[in-house]
Amino acid sequence: MRRFAVGVGALALFAGQLAWSQTPANTTRTLHPWQAPMPAGNAEAYFTNLKSGDRIETPYVLKFGLSGGWGLAPISKPMGGKSGHHHLLVNRDLPLDFKAALPFNEQYIHFGKGQMETVLTLAPGTYTLRMLLADDKHLPHFVYSKPLKVTITKKNAVDPKSLVKPGLALMLSEGEQKPPFRVQFHASGLNVGHAAQQEKDTGHFKLTVTSKTGAVAEMDFAEGQTEAWLAPPAGDYTLKLDFVDNLNPQQVLTGPVTATVKVKP
Repeated sequence: MRRFAVGVGALALFAGQLAWSQTPANTTRTLHPWQAPMPAGNAEAYFTNLKSGDRIETPYVLKFGLSGGWGLAPISKPMGGKSGHHHLLVNRDLPLDFKAALPFNEQYIHFGKGQMETVLTLAPGTYTLRMLLADDKHLPHFVYSKPLKVTITKKNAVDPKSLVKPGLALMLSEGEQKPPFRVQFHASGLNVGHAAQQEKDTGHFKLTVTSKTGAVAEMDFAEGQTEAWLAPPAGDYTLKLDFVDNLNPQQVLTGPVTATVKVKP
C-alpha cells in the first residue's frame, strides 16, 4: 500500500455533533462518533518510511510511528498507562528479559525526549533494525516492530543536522478512503508528549476536520498519540494538523499542514 505525506490533516465531522475529547492518562476517553476505535491487537512501534529490503544512502532521516492508542511521553516526567518513548535497535534482537532496563549504547538508541525520528549515519553495509517502546525507566513494553533488513549503499558528506527542520506531515493511503481508515501524524524536529506532563518544548497533535458543507470538529490528541482511525460519512473533507504547545494550548510550535480527502460510501 502506497502512502503519501501531506500537510496537516483532519477529517470533517458531522454538523452539530462536533465534540471530541481525550482525558488525562488512565481515565476513560470519549471518542467522537466519526472516530473509529483502534483495531484490536494492533499495538506496534514501526517505521513509516522504511521497509525490509530497502537500499538507502546515509545520512537518512528515519521516521517512527506508534499504534494501538499508545502515546509518546518524555522520560523527565513519568506518565504510566499507555505511554513510552521510542528505541531503535541496531543489529539486536528483542531483549530476553522485559523486566530489565534497556542499555545505553550504539545498538540501543534512546529517544527519551519524545522524538519521532532520527538521522541514520551508519556506514555502508547490511543492518537489521527494529523499534521498541519502553517506559520512563527504560523498561520495555510489549510494543515493537518486526525486524527490517536494510542495506546502506553509500555514506554521503552531508551534515545530518541540515536534514532536520521543524514541521508536520499527515500520512494516509492514496486515493478515496473507505472507513475506517488510518491517518498518521508526524513531527520533524519536535518532541511529542502528554499535555498533562506540562513539559517545556513539547507538544501534542490537534486535528481539525472540516466538511465540504462547513461542519467543523476538533480532535485533541493530548496523550501523545501519533495516529487515529476515522470513519466519517461519505463526503469531501479538509484535514488540518496542528502541533500544540503543552505549556500553552493557545500556542502552536510550528505551522500547520492541510490536506483534502474523499470518503467512500
